[in-house]
Amino acid sequence: MTTRVVFNQKGGVGKTTVLANLAAIAAERGRRTLVIDLDAQCNASQYLLSSDGRQAECGSADFFEATLERGRRREDLADYVTETPFENLSIIAAHPDLEEIRVKLEAKHKIYKLRQALEKLTGFDEIFIDTPPALNFYSQSALIAAHRVLVPFDCDDFARQALYALFDNIHEIQDDHNPSLVIDGIVVNQFQPRAKLPQRMLSELTEEGHPIIDAHVTSSVKVRESHDASIPLIHYAPGHKVTQQLVALYDTL
Repeated sequence: MTTRVVFNQKGGVGKTTVLANLAAIAAERGRRTLVIDLDAQCNASQYLLSSDGRQAECGSADFFEATLERGRRREDLADYVTETPFENLSIIAAHPDLEEIRVKLEAKHKIYKLRQALEKLTGFDEIFIDTPPALNFYSQSALIAAHRVLVPFDCDDFARQALYALFDNIHEIQDDHNPSLVIDGIVVNQFQPRAKLPQRMLSELTEEGHPIIDAHVTSSVKVRESHDASIPLIHYAPGHKVTQQLVALYDTL
């Protein structure tokens, strides 16, 4: 079982889109796949559950609340899983209450609870963890729990500056908490192949030694349509170029 977190401290880089679509591709390939949504904005949960009006009875907020009140509910992650409308794809959904309980979790130092629960979880081949666009309790918990981390990037200078701090933070978590964490690399999202700035920026990042993944993902209105329909691209538009770029990305991981 491989656990991968898709993480960037900067918002707007397509983190949730990349994660949900990679998970859907894994599931379509016959891999038993679980998404864990730790972002209080709940975008991954809405994307993967809403096409048939499905709602989660419980989720990641309930799991973390259970760690705060020992004995009130089980801390078994399997108890918080909801099946999505898509075969082989399940989710532990997020809830806005995640933000409300974050301070309590930090105060009681529950940072290792997700890793401990994942070590006991069975029945899945791949796990993808969605995180908030910030280095907070939930993203740190995910990085401590994961085997691998994928970093989405959109070739913006603000995103580039944030990238340096992001890698410093990942390396610190590797040193202090999770030495086996592997960096898959930087996936370029919303790529504009004919524009000069992205080409120059990628060249400079490569020269600096940053691990740029060759499979880039371009922008398209089809992605927004997929969001609106709450149907991942592998099901919504399997032959579309962005879908095939995401499949190529999955195949590199």
